[in-house]
Formats: sequence, structure tokens, C-alpha cells
Amino acid sequence: MTSEGYKSLEEEIRFLKSVERPRIIKAISEARAHGDLSENAEYHAAKEQQGLNESRVAELEDKISRAEVIDVSKLSGDTVMFGATVKLVDEDTEEEVSYQIVGEIEADVKQGRVSITSPIARALIGKSVGDSVEVVTPGGGKSYEILKISFG
Repeated sequence: MTSEGYKSLEEEIRFLKSVERPRIIKAISEARAHGDLSENAEYHAAKEQQGLNESRVAELEDKISRAEVIDVSKLSGDTVMFGATVKLVDEDTEEEVSYQIVGEIEADVKQGRVSITSPIARALIGKSVGDSVEVVTPGGGKSYEILKISFG
């Protein structure tokens, strides 16, 4: 995982614990004040939110405890590897795209971050500028040429 991804998970945990947890506790106590809990939809909804919040906190804490953090700014090289940002051109449409290869947890294609286990990342690993890569996607095969590799 990149150090940015690690910080993002820590921020989410901090938010869930310091903002969401107190809000949910307050909602539970307000619903409890309304009386009969067996027929109190607000109380049951708040308890369900509490369960979801606590399970998300536990999930994120587990991921952080097992994470191997790699500082991308200290990486360099001429070949594509974890943490690299790769600028590609689609050989059919001439459309240029850039992707950073990151861990599964922090992947977000809309923000240009693809998982190391994704088909495009697997095709790019070990390649250099000028290389052509064939990527098998759900929509069919794509050919890209690597224009630039950068780190950090």
C-alpha cells in the first residue's frame, strides 16, 4: 500500500471513531428516551448503524495492521512496478491515460489508481517506455504504448 493510501485509511478510522461513533451513540440515547424499544424503529436503525460503523472500524484497523507501506517517492527505475504512475496511449484511439499502480485497498479507477492485481497493472509490470502491451478487458482486448513512467 502507498503511504497516501495508509494515511487515507487512518483518516477514515479517525472520522468513524471521533465523529460517527458519538453521533450514533447520541441517536441511540435519543431513541431510547422515546420509550418502548421493541417497537422503536429509530432505536433499531441507530443500533444497526452502530454495528456497521464498528465493523468498518474493525475491518480498517485489520487492514492497517497487516499493511506493508511503500513510500513511492523513494522508488525509481525504468520499468513499471508497484507505485509507478504510467502514462499510456491507446494505440487504436490515440487517447492518452495515466494510471498509478497501487494496492487493492486504495484502487479507484476514477482517480487514476489501479490495483496491482488488475489486468492492466499485470500487463504493465516489468515493461519500459516505448513497449506495447495487450490488455484483456471485460470489453475486449486493448493495445497501449507506454509513453512515460514516473514515481512520486
